[in-house]
Amino acid sequence: MRNLLPPLLLSSLLVLPVSAHASSAEAIFAGGCFWCMEEAFEQVEGVEEAVSGYIGGHLDNPTYYQVSQGQSGHTEAVQVSYDPDKISYNQLLDVFWTNIDPVDGGGQFCDRGSQYRSEIFYRTQEEKLLAEASKLKLTQADTLPSEIETDVTQASEFFVAEEYHQDYYRKNPVRYSFYKYSCGRAKRLEQLWGKAP
Repeated sequence: MRNLLPPLLLSSLLVLPVSAHASSAEAIFAGGCFWCMEEAFEQVEGVEEAVSGYIGGHLDNPTYYQVSQGQSGHTEAVQVSYDPDKISYNQLLDVFWTNIDPVDGGGQFCDRGSQYRSEIFYRTQEEKLLAEASKLKLTQADTLPSEIETDVTQASEFFVAEEYHQDYYRKNPVRYSFYKYSCGRAKRLEQLWGKAP
């Protein structure tokens, strides 16, 4: 897992009362290529699965072609299933921030266009408050080179992507590694957040 946000950031995040945890919960994050976000989240203890899909657009049941061409308004995203007794939503936010370029408003890394935008999609008021607080703390930490371009948005319907996109990094490790390297993702993340442990 990548370096955590500065301790000051996480320790001062808004803390809300939480009722008894369910055995599983879900959260939705968009951080550019969903293959890469799947890999990032699925390496984290407490995360059960990250499913690639599309959210935030105006078409029902969009296809990869429609989304990738920027025709649907959706962005590539992952729906993360996690055990809240093992990992908190705040910790998922930490994983999210340190795996994206939050100051890039034109896409992520080599993938350009709003279909690759970074965005946090909340389903509950608690998620909204925690996401907004984490963004504010990151802004106040003043460690990024420019203004944060990542939005916090109420989730619309999440559409699961085609099967060949699911766990792409596992099914096609050579092609995936070449894509990730050539896209410059790791290099840019190291510039922003430091070397991964």
